[in-house]
Amino acid sequence: MDTHNNYQEHEIENNADIEYSKPSKSRFLFLLFFFGFFIFAWSGCYKLSQFSFKNNEDIKVPESTLYEPKYK
Repeated sequence: MDTHNNYQEHEIENNADIEYSKPSKSRFLFLLFFFGFFIFAWSGCYKLSQFSFKNNEDIKVPESTLYEPKYK
């Protein structure tokens, strides 16, 4: 006598779920990495441009430390 349950579980297939579709999952992970890296690089460049070197010609430099030093 067979005593198996007659109940069957039916999963509803969701095509939008990335766990079921490997190409969709890899595309999502690639885009996540790409835009994450792009935003990280862009923010780094933005921060570098905020703290860029500003030339000041008014700074007094001792004559002995010039490229061609002048000694007394």
